[in-house]
Amino acid sequence: MRSFLIVIILSTYSLLNLSCAEEKSSTLFNEVNMTTPENNLVEIFVPKAKGNNSVSEKINSKINESIIASLQIGDPEPVNSKSVEESITNFNNEYIKFKNEFPESPMVWEAQIDGEVSYQSESLISIAITSYLNTGGAHGILTIRFLNFDTLTGDIISNNDLFSNFSAFEELAKNHFNKEIADKKEDYFDPDNFTLPANIGFDDDGLILFYNTYEIAPYSSGITEIHMAYDEIDALLAYK
Repeated sequence: MRSFLIVIILSTYSLLNLSCAEEKSSTLFNEVNMTTPENNLVEIFVPKAKGNNSVSEKINSKINESIIASLQIGDPEPVNSKSVEESITNFNNEYIKFKNEFPESPMVWEAQIDGEVSYQSESLISIAITSYLNTGGAHGILTIRFLNFDTLTGDIISNNDLFSNFSAFEELAKNHFNKEIADKKEDYFDPDNFTLPANIGFDDDGLILFYNTYEIAPYSSGITEIHMAYDEIDALLAYK
């Protein structure tokens, strides 16, 4: 009887440990609006990982870095702001300088940044950050960035590390790309020289190859977005 009870206790303990491990690996998000008291130009709504654990802190830190980079005026490097709030203030101050130099200009600057968790599994969290900035040029600039995280550690996953067989994936992606642009090659800078995009993301339907404006084509051609279904790439994924 005592041996039977020990088995029951050990089994219960194992189940509790498993449950706790699953709970720790499950990151929850809520949407937050980031602003400052004097802000009139910047609108930010992004997901924020809940909790004070290291996974949430790493994810939130990378989201903030992406926002700061998006609000950078002028050269992308070096990024001078230390926080999102500082970036918002700097953006507003740059507009004030612009209006002081060109008081007759009717142009009003704006920045809109929205984020969403596009995919989440036991091993991978994919977050899309969409930014639109208009700082007085001929047109605003729309940019989408994908941030892919290891669910268990919160570490960012490089594009190469997303795949167990990167070269095989690259060849498959090239085939998809060539089919996508087959009847519009004239719209691209160098259509016969395939390169993977800087941004690779995931949603419930599969993988997304996302080329932002100017990455491989002029502004007039817009973005290029290619979807690859999971049943086609599953064997090549390191994170599922």
